[in-house]
Amino acid sequence: MHSLQSNDTPNESSRLLLAKLWRQIAPTLAENSGRVALALGCLLLAKGGLLLIPFLLKGLVDSLNQTPVPAPAALILLMVVAYGTARFANTLFAELRDTLFGRVTERAMHRLGLAVFKHIHSLDLAYHLNRRTGGLARDIERGTNGVSFLMRFFIFNIAPTLFEIAMVTGILLYNYGVNYSLVVLLSVALYGAFSFRATRWRTRFIREVNAADSDSNTRAVDSLINYETVKYFTNEDFEAERYDQSLEQWEQARRKNRLSLLALNGGQAVIIAVSQTLMLGMAALSVQGGNMTLGDFVLINQFMLQLFIPLGFLGFVYREIKASLANIERLFLILDQQPAVTDKPDAGTLAVAAGAIEFQQVDFGYGQERQVLSELQFRIQGGETVALVGASGAGKSTVVKLLFRFYDPTGGAIAIDGQDIRDVTQQSLRRAIAIVPQDCVLFSDSLLENIRYGRPDASDEEVEAAVAAAHLVEFVSRLPEGLATQVGERGLKLSGGERQRVAIARAVLKDAAILVFDEATSSLDSESERAVMGAFRALAGHHTALVIAHRLSTIVDADRILVLEDGRLVEQGNHEQLLAQQGRYTDLWQAQQREAAQILDHP
Repeated sequence: MHSLQSNDTPNESSRLLLAKLWRQIAPTLAENSGRVALALGCLLLAKGGLLLIPFLLKGLVDSLNQTPVPAPAALILLMVVAYGTARFANTLFAELRDTLFGRVTERAMHRLGLAVFKHIHSLDLAYHLNRRTGGLARDIERGTNGVSFLMRFFIFNIAPTLFEIAMVTGILLYNYGVNYSLVVLLSVALYGAFSFRATRWRTRFIREVNAADSDSNTRAVDSLINYETVKYFTNEDFEAERYDQSLEQWEQARRKNRLSLLALNGGQAVIIAVSQTLMLGMAALSVQGGNMTLGDFVLINQFMLQLFIPLGFLGFVYREIKASLANIERLFLILDQQPAVTDKPDAGTLAVAAGAIEFQQVDFGYGQERQVLSELQFRIQGGETVALVGASGAGKSTVVKLLFRFYDPTGGAIAIDGQDIRDVTQQSLRRAIAIVPQDCVLFSDSLLENIRYGRPDASDEEVEAAVAAAHLVEFVSRLPEGLATQVGERGLKLSGGERQRVAIARAVLKDAAILVFDEATSSLDSESERAVMGAFRALAGHHTALVIAHRLSTIVDADRILVLEDGRLVEQGNHEQLLAQQGRYTDLWQAQQREAAQILDHP
C-alpha cells in the first residue's frame, strides 16, 4: 500500500522515532557544534542568573528587616543592582541562546524539508497516483514544524528544567532540611507521573485532529484544482457540503482534544497549587517559630515560583512533544516509503547512439487481476517513426510508462541501443527521451519558463528557437506580454492546442534522441491538430519517434504502424500495407472514417 490515508493511526514507538530523528539532525548539529556549544553556554549563564535571584531577594529582605541597626544604604543599593543585573542576565542569555540555536534549527528544517521533497519525487508512479496532495502537504508542514519544536524545547527546556529541579532540591535540603526537599521531589514526581499518563491518553485525540485537518485540506485543494469541473456541473453546493462534512469531523476532533486538554491542565494546576500551599505554610510556620528569617520565607517562595513556572511549562512541552512525535511519525512514514522502481547499485549511464528501442517479450499487469501486456515484441530502428495504435485499453499508454521506467515489466525486457533499461540509471534513461504528453499540464509561471522547463539551463535565445520550431511564433506575437505571459495554474489560460505546442517546444529544447508523442491530438480540433502535427513532423524527422495515436489520420505517413489488441501485437506495417491486409487496422480505420463522415453530415 503506497499511500498514507488520513484515517491511518500510526503508532510507532517514541524511542524509534527519536532514533530516526537523531539520524536526520545529527549531521547538522555536528556541523554547527561551535554554535551549539555557545548556545549551551548561554543556557547555563541564564540559569545561573535565575538561581541567584532568590538569594539576592533573601539578602535584600533580611537587610531591610535588620533590627535594631539597618544595613548600610550602599549595601542595599548594591544588592538591588545585583538583583536587576541577574534578572537582565537571565533574559539576555536566554535570548542569545535562542538566537544562536535558531539558525541550527532552521538549517535542520531546511535539510529535512528538502530530503522529504526529494524523496517524494523519487517514489514511483503508483505512489503518486494514490497520494492526496492537500493531506500530504499538511503532513510535511506539521512534521517539519514538529522537528523544530523538539530540537528547541528538548534541549533548552526539558534538560534545563530537570537541572533546575535538582539544584533547588539540593539547596532546600542543605539550607532548610529534608522536609522541604521531599515536598519538592514528591510534587515533581506526582506532576510528572500525572502529566505523562494523561498526555499518553490524549495522543489519540491529537492524531484524530491531524487526520481531520489533513482530510479537510485535501478536500479544499482537490476542489480548487478542479475548479472548472465544479463549475461545469454546478456542484458548488455539493463541494461545499463535502468540505463542511470534513470541517465537522475536524471540529468534533478539536472539541475532544480541547476537553482532554482541560482535564490535563486542571490536574496539573491542582498538584501545583497544593504543593505551593504546603511549602509556603511550612515556611510561614518556621518564620513564626523563629527558625527562619523573613528573607528565608521570600527565598523559598521565589524558588517555588521559579520551579513551578518552568515545571508547568514542562507539562506543556511534554504535551507538545507527544503532538510533535505524532506529526513526525507521519513525516517518517512518508520517508519510509520505498519506491517500487529503483536503480541497481552498479547502474551505469545510458549511452545513446542510434536510439533504437526494443521490447523483448514484455509482460506487464497492474496487479495479478489486471494483465495489460502479453509477450509484446517489437523493434524501432534509430531515426524511425513508429506509431502504436489500438482500441482504448489495448495497452498503448502502458508502453510509454514502461519505456520511461515508471514501472518495470513483470516479464521480458526493454532495451535502448541494446542496453536493458533496468541496468542504467533512471535519470540517464529519462534524459534520453522527450515526450509530448496527452495532457500537457503547465506550471503557474510565464510561458518562457514553462518552455525552458525542458532544459532549465537553456538561454533565452535557445528558448526562442524552440518556440519557432514548435510553430508558436505567431501565437506568442499576439500576446501583449509575449513569452512573459503568465499561463495560470496548470496552464488553463491557454487552449489545448496551445498547450500541446508548448509541450512540443519543451521537447525541442530538451533535444533528446528519442521522442514520444502520446495521443497529444486526441482532444484537439482539426485546425489545432494540423498545427500540432506539423510541428511534430518537423521535430520527429531528427529523432527516433514513437507515436501513440488515437486518430489514425495523424499517423498515415509513419514509417511503420504497430497494432495492439488486448496487450498483444497483432499487426504491423505501413498504412497502405495494413489496409491491404484487411485486418484489425482496417476495422479501426473504417470505423473512424464513418465517424468523420457522420460529423460532416450532422455538424
